[in-house]
Amino acid sequence: MQKYVCDICGYVYDPEVGDPDGGINPGTAFEDIPEDWVCPLCGVGKEDFSPED
Repeated sequence: MQKYVCDICGYVYDPEVGDPDGGINPGTAFEDIPEDWVCPLCGVGKEDFSPED
């Protein structure tokens, strides 16, 4: 699955890991994360993430 990088702080969302502290289970694709989810490091929304090269 595609990883996504926060354009602001560089946090990498890895779907294999998810964001357990944010309520996102491992195996959750970025596209399937709720729209109100925010970066666990800097708090920006999904719109500030880009696919990792």
